[in-house]
Amino acid sequence: MTRFAMRAARLAGVAGWLLGWRPDEFWRATPAELAAVLRAARGEDAPDAGLDARELTRLMAAMPDRGGRGGGKRDG
Repeated sequence: MTRFAMRAARLAGVAGWLLGWRPDEFWRATPAELAAVLRAARGEDAPDAGLDARELTRLMAAMPDRGGRGGGKRDG
């Protein structure tokens, strides 16, 4: 496996785990889009005004918790 392929596979895994992206979403994203999303996930591009309740509700609906990390009910 080439160095590029190894790094791309690792980054695709991070995008899937951290962002909930499926492989096709990762491969359709441009490097600039991926970098922007990762910066925002790290809080580097956080808006000064914060988040209002409507936006929080929209984000929670778009990215529901899957359990495990960060609390929530675990199976078993």
